[in-house]
Amino acid sequence: MKKYNVFVFILLTTIFIGCGDKNNSKNLFSIDESKFKAMYHNEDVISLIVKNDANKTIDSIVYFNNDKKIGSVKGNAKFDYALTNEKLGYQNLKTIVYYEGSTEETTTRVELLSSIEPKILTYTVLNTYPHDKASFTEGLEFYDGNLYESTGKNGTSYFAKTDYKTGKIVQKVDLEAKYFGEGITFINGKMFQLTWKDSTGFIYDANTLKLEKTFKFDKKIEGWGMTNDKQYIYQSDGTEKIWKMNPENQKMIDFVNVYTNTSKIKSVNELEWIDGKIYANIWQKDAIIIINPLTGAVEALVDLSGLRKKTNAGSEDTLNGIAYNPKTKTIFVTGKNWDKMFEIKVNN
Repeated sequence: MKKYNVFVFILLTTIFIGCGDKNNSKNLFSIDESKFKAMYHNEDVISLIVKNDANKTIDSIVYFNNDKKIGSVKGNAKFDYALTNEKLGYQNLKTIVYYEGSTEETTTRVELLSSIEPKILTYTVLNTYPHDKASFTEGLEFYDGNLYESTGKNGTSYFAKTDYKTGKIVQKVDLEAKYFGEGITFINGKMFQLTWKDSTGFIYDANTLKLEKTFKFDKKIEGWGMTNDKQYIYQSDGTEKIWKMNPENQKMIDFVNVYTNTSKIKSVNELEWIDGKIYANIWQKDAIIIINPLTGAVEALVDLSGLRKKTNAGSEDTLNGIAYNPKTKTIFVTGKNWDKMFEIKVNN
């Protein structure tokens, strides 16, 4: 219980579990929810059956999950649905009931959570460096031995190559005042940058920082954090989703939902790829979560609340910014308007 209590205390997440959309009471049929569990995991099987209070003659029922057909039954036989390979998050269940020459749809949903209880990890501070308190940090990443930082707010957004040991800016690129800058990532000799609510991204030459292309998001989402695995870009949008983008055409090709074994994690923010996992900030939480990029399951948590006490950060100056230095195999973290940056090692 100690681990669970610490985790809940730090993230203060809300559990969104169970059935969401109830069936329309005017329908002849409904999915029987009386034996539904409060939460489901991948090893579970849901037994589905349709309530037929009007005693109609049912010929067959076709079952769907998230608009994908998952099976069918003759008459009103029970249908057992294994959740083994399903994506974490809401399972939007639908039936098409064929009866007496007519059809009727009925829907409900359940929520699929991770089966993994996150580990609580500690950390060691190796070094402390100055950080520009005026920087409203959105993204942080090492490239070719240099630390780059992007910042937000309309009218003051920029990204810059910095000397992390002194906190000084080496090269700076300002955004137009209409843009609120967000996360950055380097891949294939390019630097990608997001904006918050403009559905707009930028691609720069990684070495000269010269703008090469402006692109529009292909989903109606906000831009928050970015990282990459040297093949694909991973992008957060302020919800529990992490999107997978093809950097060649900027198209979203997949996503995962971020979940623990008890709740979904909303407001996923800055991202960093470290040893095959995604390390993520959560907006307004002084912690980093470690996510399996294939499933969205949170595997571990690093409580960084002690770092705030070492800065002059105010209550609104949230932890944000994660950069992995592959040369030293250490992690650099800071926050919005923090006067310090910390080089840390996570203790596994």
